[in-house]
Amino acid sequence: MSVRFFNTYSREIEEFVPIAPPLVRMYTCGPTVYNFAHIGNFRAYIFEDLVQRHLEARGFQVHRVMNLTDVDDKTIRGSRAAGEPLDQFTRRFKDGFFEDLRTLRIQPAAEFPAATEPRYIERMIEMIRELENHGIAYQAEDASVYFRLSRFPDYGRLAHLNLDELRPTGRVRNDEYEKENIGDFALWKAWDEADGDVAWDSPWGRGRPGWHIECSAMAIAILGPELDIHCGGVDNIFPHHEAELAQSESCTGKKFVRYWMHCAHLMVHGQKMAKSAGNFYTLRDLTGQGWTGRELRYALISVNYRLPLNFTFEGLAAARSSLSRIDEWVLRLTALAASENRASAHPLAAATAFLDALDDDLNISGALGHLFDAIRESNRLMDEAQFTPADARALLNWWNAINHILAFEPDPSAIPAQIQSLLDARDLARKRKDWSAGDKLRDELAALGWEVKDTKEGQRVTRRPPTPP
Repeated sequence: MSVRFFNTYSREIEEFVPIAPPLVRMYTCGPTVYNFAHIGNFRAYIFEDLVQRHLEARGFQVHRVMNLTDVDDKTIRGSRAAGEPLDQFTRRFKDGFFEDLRTLRIQPAAEFPAATEPRYIERMIEMIRELENHGIAYQAEDASVYFRLSRFPDYGRLAHLNLDELRPTGRVRNDEYEKENIGDFALWKAWDEADGDVAWDSPWGRGRPGWHIECSAMAIAILGPELDIHCGGVDNIFPHHEAELAQSESCTGKKFVRYWMHCAHLMVHGQKMAKSAGNFYTLRDLTGQGWTGRELRYALISVNYRLPLNFTFEGLAAARSSLSRIDEWVLRLTALAASENRASAHPLAAATAFLDALDDDLNISGALGHLFDAIRESNRLMDEAQFTPADARALLNWWNAINHILAFEPDPSAIPAQIQSLLDARDLARKRKDWSAGDKLRDELAALGWEVKDTKEGQRVTRRPPTPP
């Protein structure tokens, strides 16, 4: 079965055929580093991680680039408010972002270009000069350089806008704006006092790049003029990706992107996430409450990327429960397979339904459904002593293969030393048949937020969900 993705540009599910298989050139819009990334951002980054991991499982070689926007309206405002140089202000948020990627088990991109790197500033200036030579870019009376929308008839195709109805007029200097304010957008912004000491020399005078040209320049410089996949959130479609498409194709004369993929918004308890609503969470907010990176990964990955995701603490608790169920199953299989290196050809281990579901526009709900079907059926067979060690070895091999996509394995140090010490003491008490001491230790563990279950394979401990704020 072929891989199929929904293409935002065509509004259709299309078979995925890269330009030069097995290579896949993939560009993903990264963070604007004026603050720590929030869980809505990470919904997009986990979706992009799933795209890459599944394509690699299907034999493709993915060259993924994720940019860091370290100069724009927001970063400059933030650095000036903090009284810090721009590079010093953005550095801690870049470092925090990479730490968060590791926490969520998101594979690092091959490259993380930053907009302020001199080689990319030079590339941005080169592209703007090329557009100017073609009469597509012009310098206005405010000394900034703008993209002339009238010279790109297909502008609006990605966001499916009707320019005749919107009737663009004037110019837009801000990086972000609404469709009702559409107009010629800024490629190069002339310096003004609000920029402080952030400026570069250019043929048009001192200034800085507009947000949109940054991504075009970095993507083309690293991946070339034609990309296979460009990802982001739905909020990136307009104006950012629309502008990227227009300026890139106007500069190169080639189709910039074959497949545009965007994930839907994340809601929190049914509402738009906002600091004013008290429902705004960064990753470190949630790990500080006792949730783990893999629990957050499960919660953020488990809904199809094109559907809105309603993030709740009940959903996080369900993610913890689902992961505990997977952990117990893997431990049970591992114990059964301990004496067997050979794998059987058991039908459960030969099933392709998990990968087939992901082939269908990343149908993660269907894929996880097949995983839990396999867990349920293999547990039944083990209960009935109808599952051999070779069968267990085969199913473990299958699990390890699909977990390269899911990345759900337990954290190496998931159980703190204090908890492990109490578990060891309880295990010893039970072996001595000191049931009173065992119950007391169970209560002590419960008071610390850990629940113990006694199974055929021994004690199983899980962390209880934190109390929502």
